[in-house]
Amino acid sequence: MAAAIRKVAVIGAGTMGAGIAAQVANAGVPAVLLDIVPPGANNRNSVAEAAIERLQKSEPAAFMSKSAARLVTPGNVEDHLGLLGDCDWIVEAVVEKPEVKRDLYRRIEATRKKGSAVSSNTSTLPLATLTEGLPESFARDFLVTHFFNPPRYMRLLEIVRGPKTRPEIVESVSQFADTALGKTVIACKDRPGFIANRIGVYWMQVAVVEAFDQKMEVEEVDAIIGRPMGIPKTGVFGLFDLVGIDLAPHVNASMLAALPKDDPLHAYDRKLPLIERMIADGLTGRKGKGGFYRINRAGGGRVKETISLANGTYRPERKPELDELDETKRDLRALLASPGRAGRYAWKVLGQTLAYAAALVPEAADDVAAVDESMRLGYAWKWGPFELIDRIGADWFAERLAAEGRAVPALLKLASGRGFYRVERGRRQSLGIDGNYHDIVRAPGVLLLADVKLKGSPLLKNGSAALWDIGDGVACFEIATKMNAVDPDVMGLLGKSIKLVEKQFKALVVYNEGDNFSAGANLGLALFAANIAAWPEIEQMVATGQETYRALKYAKFPTVSAPSGLALGGGCEILLHSSAVQAHAESYVGLVECGVGLVPGWGGCKEMLARWTFEDGLPHGPMPPVAKVFEIVSTATVSKSAAEAKELLFLRRSDGITMNRDRLLADAKVRALALTADYKPPVAREFVLPGASGRVALRMAAESFHRRGIATKHDLVVAGALAEVLSGDGADITKPVGESRLLELERTQFMRLVRHPATLARVESVLETGKPVRN
Repeated sequence: MAAAIRKVAVIGAGTMGAGIAAQVANAGVPAVLLDIVPPGANNRNSVAEAAIERLQKSEPAAFMSKSAARLVTPGNVEDHLGLLGDCDWIVEAVVEKPEVKRDLYRRIEATRKKGSAVSSNTSTLPLATLTEGLPESFARDFLVTHFFNPPRYMRLLEIVRGPKTRPEIVESVSQFADTALGKTVIACKDRPGFIANRIGVYWMQVAVVEAFDQKMEVEEVDAIIGRPMGIPKTGVFGLFDLVGIDLAPHVNASMLAALPKDDPLHAYDRKLPLIERMIADGLTGRKGKGGFYRINRAGGGRVKETISLANGTYRPERKPELDELDETKRDLRALLASPGRAGRYAWKVLGQTLAYAAALVPEAADDVAAVDESMRLGYAWKWGPFELIDRIGADWFAERLAAEGRAVPALLKLASGRGFYRVERGRRQSLGIDGNYHDIVRAPGVLLLADVKLKGSPLLKNGSAALWDIGDGVACFEIATKMNAVDPDVMGLLGKSIKLVEKQFKALVVYNEGDNFSAGANLGLALFAANIAAWPEIEQMVATGQETYRALKYAKFPTVSAPSGLALGGGCEILLHSSAVQAHAESYVGLVECGVGLVPGWGGCKEMLARWTFEDGLPHGPMPPVAKVFEIVSTATVSKSAAEAKELLFLRRSDGITMNRDRLLADAKVRALALTADYKPPVAREFVLPGASGRVALRMAAESFHRRGIATKHDLVVAGALAEVLSGDGADITKPVGESRLLELERTQFMRLVRHPATLARVESVLETGKPVRN
């Protein structure tokens, strides 16, 4: 049985070590962060303390809440190794030099408690090298745990065990990393670079060398490598800028030193004078003075530029003119087969990368699913290498390799005529090295809607949403639009789902497996309706949303919403009307309507007033809750985590948080079933609101921001409308205001604002640029 991990130590307060300590603290677990004592330092803990201070200011945020930072104890390796005595897991994240690490391990061995896990965050050094010369008692408790940067946001954790590592240690660390840190744990073999970096480093090096050889432009490369291959739009050169151009030579050197001489990476070991000059000049990417891309702010402007790979000069970024990308559209095989500039480059990079990956099974990993998962989570690829081979056709790929006189990997030959994945009896299977297909088995406690879909058909479905049976009397409502925006079809199917669930199920979960829970209402439809003056239709859309969300709140069954990613505007209002929320830790929640010149219209104001009025331990009286909600909503505040959403009361204090995204649906289902026992719908609330005096106070606050240049002219208009709603318009503090009246006020002010030209300009700006115009 795996031992529980209740306290963790991290040694090495650099970017990775400090980030790991922060994620441990995000899980609510105390962490010790140690580093060296700088020569001549008055404060012997200065390195670790400075690291924690940086983490608190970092963007994106390393800590999920301010309270998490207080769980990290700084110290140094000269005075505080004794703190390791009560730690269950000790993570080493110091410089990538074996002798430095082994010296530290000897000191750790002398102070750690018996049976505690010790691991290295090395990205390239073999485990056998790290444990050389160390006692067996240490080797039995040692493993490699390779986190990806930044540790809070990157879900992959590669774990390597040695021949002497105790299974209980691996199980203990794996379980903690999964459930507490939110990681997908991939078991790797003790090979250089493990899985993700072994493939990723090769891919990036091939891409950059071929770009120089084929005289490509930076924008061309990233356009070819990006979306057509399911790789983030940063492509390759944008990724170099993100991780640091100066890091690449060190990673490559370490990898080359560890790899056998016949590894294909050696063929691309080449000095690139332009990159050497960039590093020398401080052009190391986003952390430096620029990189392959930079922002030129000369003369007060803001021009995005790219560097010419031919002569090293910067010029304004331009859209690449590659007809092949337009002609081949989403057909990756057609792009790879294209004889033009884009096709030749795409084949040279992707063809070699896929062949390289196929040759690494079983050397670096035992199965193709682990390799694909590693690249999806470690490098944010949409499809892993073997999924990409299936997309272009295993036979076509093998035939082309053979036609070029290149070796066809044995595993690729096994996939001939069938591919690496299939669905059999409602289960997804992957091809094994034995030539047989094997079920892809989920870890206990993992339930994916993607798996549910393989086994059956939806209970209800239209072009925007679906309702699924996820077992045990629980249904799951899934939004399936772009950005999971709420449109009339979503609202219509939600209304139908409420009626069906009431008759046939015990509970409902609202969940999807997109990148975002919901980015809010479909603004494009709203703008179109406004442009043709379809005001009655817009008002009906608002009224329907209010009625549907109200029906959800007062249904006879419990609803648990399970957000991940953005839950904004109308998406946030779904959460506010649910019986409970089980949120992924990386949920970014907010009522952002004021930013586009509107007010929440589907009950968001009403529900936030209820949270800030009736939650225990908050100031009482008509004004405090109104002022707080006005502050949050008028500034379009969005939480930076589920923990922060609790602080803002977008989530209740009783709502749950799931660290691992893959466990979210299962946790939400468990929560929903727990609520079914003697479930009773909530009782409608009445509010004591401040009326005219409160409205004036709120407007005065907005005007002060305007005078200071923080709020714009139209911000004042929007704030005035929000003040009308939250104050109860002409409410009398002696006469409570019901929910229906607040919904009426929301609807009235929404319709007034949606007709305003400045609001329409903001909406149009958001749709065109992603940001509202400041008017």
